[in-house]
Amino acid sequence: MVLPAAPVLAFGTWLLVQSKAAAGAPTISIFLKPPGVIPPGGSTTICCSCQCDGGNVVLYKDGKQLRTRELRDGSAEFPISNASREDAGPYSCHYLAGGTVLARSETLEITVKEFRLPAPVLSVLPAPEVTAGARVTFRCTITHPRAGCFLYLEGQDRAPDFIHKEQDDFNLPRVHKGNEGRYSCQCYSGAALVEWSDVSNSLDLVVKDYTWSNVGRLVLGAAVLVLLGLIVAEDRHRLRCIRPAGRGGHHAAPSTQSSL
Repeated sequence: MVLPAAPVLAFGTWLLVQSKAAAGAPTISIFLKPPGVIPPGGSTTICCSCQCDGGNVVLYKDGKQLRTRELRDGSAEFPISNASREDAGPYSCHYLAGGTVLARSETLEITVKEFRLPAPVLSVLPAPEVTAGARVTFRCTITHPRAGCFLYLEGQDRAPDFIHKEQDDFNLPRVHKGNEGRYSCQCYSGAALVEWSDVSNSLDLVVKDYTWSNVGRLVLGAAVLVLLGLIVAEDRHRLRCIRPAGRGGHHAAPSTQSSL
C-alpha cells in the first residue's frame, strides 16, 4: 500500500518544523572581537549579533546614537581602529525593522589602557579537542606574582570568567557544545591603580558530542529521508499505472470486410 503524497509531505514538514526551536521575539547581543582591554592605538571590532531576518542595527554609546549598519547573516560589525581613551565607555546595540526598535542588547563596557604587565600564556588540558562530559582546565600563566586574570570566550556577551590570583587554572568540570569556541586570557594587577597585560594567545576548544541529542537529530534526518523516499516511490507507482500499453499490448481491430 502506498501512502498518499499530501499527508506524507505534511508530516515531513511538521518534523522539520519541530526540529527547530520555536521562534520568539528577536534578541540581540554585543561583544568585542577580539575581546579584552584595548591599548591606545590598538584596534578591535564591536559585533552585534541578532537572530533576526533583515533590518538594521544601531550602535549607541552613552545613550547617543553613533552608527547604523545593515544586518547581514545575523550580525553587524563596527570596527574601532587607532583606539584612544575617547573610545572607552558603555556601548549597546538596537535592532530596528521598519523603523521600530524590536530588541536592545546589554551594555558592553570598553576599556582603553596602556599595557604594563607581560603577556600571559594560555594552555588547555588535557587537549584542545575533547569529548562532551570531559573535564577541561584552562591555565593562564603570567610572570607576575600578584596578577589576577580573566578568561575570555569570543562571542560571549556576559562577563568573562575570573581566575583568582591564588590560582592559575579555570576548570570546566563537564564540558558541552556550548563551551566550544575561541578562548584567550588577560591579566591585571593593583587595586587603586590597575595595570593590565596584553591579551594572551588564543586557543580553539572543540567539543565532540556523541550524546543522545545528536543521535536524535540523526534519527530525525533519517525519518525525513524515508518520507521523501515514500513520495518518490508513490510517484513512480502512479506513472506505471497511467503508462500506455507497450508494443505487445495492441489488440487486433475487428474486421469490417463482408463477403460478397
